[in-house]
Amino acid sequence: MTGRALVIGEALIDVVKREGRVLGEHVGGSPLNVAVGLGRLGRGVDFLTHIGDDDRGRRITEYLNDSGVALVSGSRTADRTPTALATLDRDGAAEYTFDIDWRLSGTPEVASPIVAHTGSIAAVLEPGCRAAAALLDTYHVSATTTFDPNVRPALITDDTGARGRIDRLVERCDVVKASEEDLQWLEPDRSVEQVAQSWLRTGPSIVAVTMGSRGAFAVCAAGQVRVPARPVDVVDTVGAGDAFMAGLIDALWSLDLLGASRRRQLAAISVEALQQVVETAALSSALTVTRAGADLPDRTTRDAAARAGT
Repeated sequence: MTGRALVIGEALIDVVKREGRVLGEHVGGSPLNVAVGLGRLGRGVDFLTHIGDDDRGRRITEYLNDSGVALVSGSRTADRTPTALATLDRDGAAEYTFDIDWRLSGTPEVASPIVAHTGSIAAVLEPGCRAAAALLDTYHVSATTTFDPNVRPALITDDTGARGRIDRLVERCDVVKASEEDLQWLEPDRSVEQVAQSWLRTGPSIVAVTMGSRGAFAVCAAGQVRVPARPVDVVDTVGAGDAFMAGLIDALWSLDLLGASRRRQLAAISVEALQQVVETAALSSALTVTRAGADLPDRTTRDAAARAGT
């Protein structure tokens, strides 16, 4: 299948620290990681963001170029490039502190995509979140729309408002991926399975949930699938969920299920096909956690791992 993806959302520099020591700076941001993940898998990707025309912004631009991702014109108008301090615990899990200004304006000058994705900070942080949601609505007529809430409580000052924005995006999107932690924050009084099923009833064709070392599951109209976590040596979990999201989109792309013209086929996805999709996404995630930072795999690496049963 031809066509391009449009990813809308934040790009930033992750400053990684463990036990009080800075380990390094990495290009990051959940939507950026998804864009890079798709680019490394050989997909055509346009990325709309808000970064500065500074040293860190130029580093992000080069990183995107190296991964085959096109930065949309107008994305380098911020006063400074956002940063996130990622503090790692003993297990490699990250806790984030952000310095970010999120704004968007106008409609990007790109070809109509067959898939449009947003999520994380871009979905809830004013004022850019309104524009991001409006763009997803705009592209719904041509594209499969996908969403990962990737909740960052440290940036949310209005819990009720954020939950409302996330609920509306879930209702409007075709494919939704969330982590167990996301769902526990959003709806602490219900199980993640209950939340996934309730989300499915509001509109999406697929809702997938990642659960760290306990693997992942996904639901669709035809039923539910579960995939165990692959046994790997974890360096850190930075970018694991984004790799899963990119793998999910890529697998649906390979099955010719993307684009508004394929919406009915996507809604009718079989349990067997969904199992294949989630296994592919889980493999992308497993390969990412074996590397420091959000270093998502390319197709050659992932295909070799699949053949080897890694």
